[in-house]
Amino acid sequence: MSRVLALDYGERRIGMAVSDPTRTIAQSLPTIVRRRRRRPPYGKIIETIEEWEVDTVVVGLPIELTGEEGPPARAVREFGAGLERRAAVTVRYWDERLSSVRAERELAQLDEPVRSRSDKERVDAMAALLILQSYLDAQHGR
Repeated sequence: MSRVLALDYGERRIGMAVSDPTRTIAQSLPTIVRRRRRRPPYGKIIETIEEWEVDTVVVGLPIELTGEEGPPARAVREFGAGLERRAAVTVRYWDERLSSVRAERELAQLDEPVRSRSDKERVDAMAALLILQSYLDAQHGR
């Protein structure tokens, strides 16, 4: 079976997580650090897709607390459409409301407070993991 890749897409970093082949368990991958005002790093993401034999990419969609999609959600959809054009994958969007807040709480429970820029990379990786596990659980009816 192929795997699912989740992306927590942001202006500065992209958190990543991948499923196991049975699409049951998520594990985090290294975060991609972006260069400001540069196009998305499609090449690095496509390398990850090929390396892990991914056929579905779940991109966290930053829906506002009101339930509406604002400019950040439009940017994520534009990125997802670009990825789908460049790679042989299906792109799905998943509500990521408060995923970074939940990620920080999870890390705090592990007694790993967020203090530095590199810690923010861990938060983004954890956010991608939470997005992916939520998606996988929904697919399995859990």
